[in-house]
Amino acid sequence: MEAFHYRYHPFAERMAEICRSGELGRIEQIDTWMCVPLPFFKNIRYDIDLAGGATMDVGCYAIHAARLLAGGEPRVTWARARVKGPEIDRAMEADVAYPGGAVGTIRSSLWSSELFSIGARVIGTEGRMDVRRFTTPQLRGGLKVTTPAGSRRERPAAGTTYGFQLRAFVEAVRRGGPNLTPPSDSIATMAVIDATYDAAGLPRRGT
Repeated sequence: MEAFHYRYHPFAERMAEICRSGELGRIEQIDTWMCVPLPFFKNIRYDIDLAGGATMDVGCYAIHAARLLAGGEPRVTWARARVKGPEIDRAMEADVAYPGGAVGTIRSSLWSSELFSIGARVIGTEGRMDVRRFTTPQLRGGLKVTTPAGSRRERPAAGTTYGFQLRAFVEAVRRGGPNLTPPSDSIATMAVIDATYDAAGLPRRGT
């Protein structure tokens, strides 16, 4: 079980449910991003020997959320990195194409003009969903759905992402409960990370 804690909060499933429900019509665009401030370049997240870089750190969350909302695997068509040194991305932007014809962007940053921004946007033929702070919905997170019928806001269920994750882990160990982030899911996310680094002209992380 990979520790994508946000995935175990009911808010994550609710985002995906809205995309699958047909309320937004045919999905045409999915954008996700996670940008945080970390200007301390001696931090291990900037160490190439430890698989450092924005895409490996915060970018994996933006990629995972894109996969969740799309219900399929994004194909990287273009990527550009802002680097700290020759191999470490301090920020990354990638264009992707999704099964079914939708397109979008995946952005991540440890240090860029966007100091703290985490969210998602899904646009369909019948409406759109704007999501704020999907990784920490308990901290002023939420979503807004806008359709010709009007708009509404939804707030997350009470509780922390780590609390929901811990309960899911205990349930999986003790009673064989569902594992939402198994190794196969990790491999699929890593494939998109590799493709992003390839497209940006940077070396893949790890061995």
